Amino acid sequence: PPPPPLQDTLISSGRASPYLQCIWCIRLEHYSYICSILLMQESFRNNSKSREFPAHTAKVHSVAWSCDGRRLASGSFDKTASVFILEKDRLVKENNYRGHGDSVDQLCWHPTNPDLFVTASGDKTIRIWDVRTTKCIATVNTKGENINICWSPDGQTIAVGNKDDVVTFIDAKTHRSKAEEQFKFEVNEISWNNDNDMFFLTNGNGCINILSYPELKPIQSINAHPSNCICIKFDPTGKYFATGSADALVSLWDVDELVCVRCFSRLDWPVRTLSFSHDGRMLASASEDHFIDIAEVETGEKLWEVQCDSPTFTVAWHPKRPLLAYACDDKDGKYDNNREAGTVKLFGLPNDS
Repeated sequence: PPPPPLQDTLISSGRASPYLQCIWCIRLEHYSYICSILLMQESFRNNSKSREFPAHTAKVHSVAWSCDGRRLASGSFDKTASVFILEKDRLVKENNYRGHGDSVDQLCWHPTNPDLFVTASGDKTIRIWDVRTTKCIATVNTKGENINICWSPDGQTIAVGNKDDVVTFIDAKTHRSKAEEQFKFEVNEISWNNDNDMFFLTNGNGCINILSYPELKPIQSINAHPSNCICIKFDPTGKYFATGSADALVSLWDVDELVCVRCFSRLDWPVRTLSFSHDGRMLASASEDHFIDIAEVETGEKLWEVQCDSPTFTVAWHPKRPLLAYACDDKDGKYDNNREAGTVKLFGLPNDS
C-alpha cells in the first residue's frame, strides 16, 4: 500500500532519516510495479483473443515483424516465405516468396528498412527479398545448411549460422562474405548487441560466447545454463538480454554487467523461442509446453498464458503494439490429423473483435 500521510510528510520535508527515506522509496517502487502488473493483466483480460491465418502448406518455423510493424513475414518447411499486412485486427496475405530448394528455417527483417527481409534455408543459400518488387534481389551461397540468421543493428551486415557451426558475415550491400568463423562447439542462436559492437552466440555446452565486433575476438564465455543454451534475444531498450535453455529455464541478463539478474521457470520443456515486447516490459517464451508464458521483465511475475494446442516453434512481439505473432506444430484436424496446418497466429486482439 502507499505510505501513510505522516511518513509522506516526513520524507517530503526532509525530516526523515536517509534510512527511512530509502525504505519508503523502495516501497513506492514496489507499489508502482504492482500497479503496472495489474494494469497489464487487466489489459490482457480485455484483449486475450487469438486468431489464426492460413500461411503455408507445411509447418511454420519462423515469424518476424518489419521494423514499422506493418508487415509480418513467416518461413516454412514448405520452402517458401509469406508476407502479411497487418490491417487493424487481422493479417492479410500480401505475397508468397518462392525460390529456396529446402525449408526456410529462419528469417529476419532489415532493422530500419521495412521493405527488406532475408531468409535462411537448408539449401545452403540465403536470399534477400524486397516486398516492393516481390522479388529476390540477391542469393548468397553458403557452405552449409543454414539454421540461424540475424541482421546487424546498423543494417550493414547479415550473419548466418549453419549446421556445421560456421557463422558467415555477409555485406548487406555487396552480398559478399566479409568474414567467416568456424567454431569448435555447437552454435545455436546468434545475435549482435544493440550497440553493434559485440556478437553473441549460444552453444550446446550451456554457454554464451561473446565476441568483439567487427574484430570477432573472444571477449568472454559465460556458463549460463547446465545444459544446451538454445536461444537469445536482446530487449529493445538495451538494458537486458534473455537466454532460453534445454533445462526449461529462461535467464535474464544485465547487458552492461553480464550477470544473470532473474530466472523464469514456468516452462517444463526446453525453451525454443523468446521475444521482448516493444517497450521491453514483457518477455514471451515458449517450448513444447502447450502454452506461451508472458512475464513482466522487472519482477518475473506471470502476466498471462497463451493457450496452445501443440508445441510452439516461434514467437514475435509487434514492434509498437502488444500483439504477439506465433506459430505452432499444428495439424489440420478439420480435414486430416496427419496434415500440417501451416498457420500463423496472432494474440492480443480485443475479446469483442
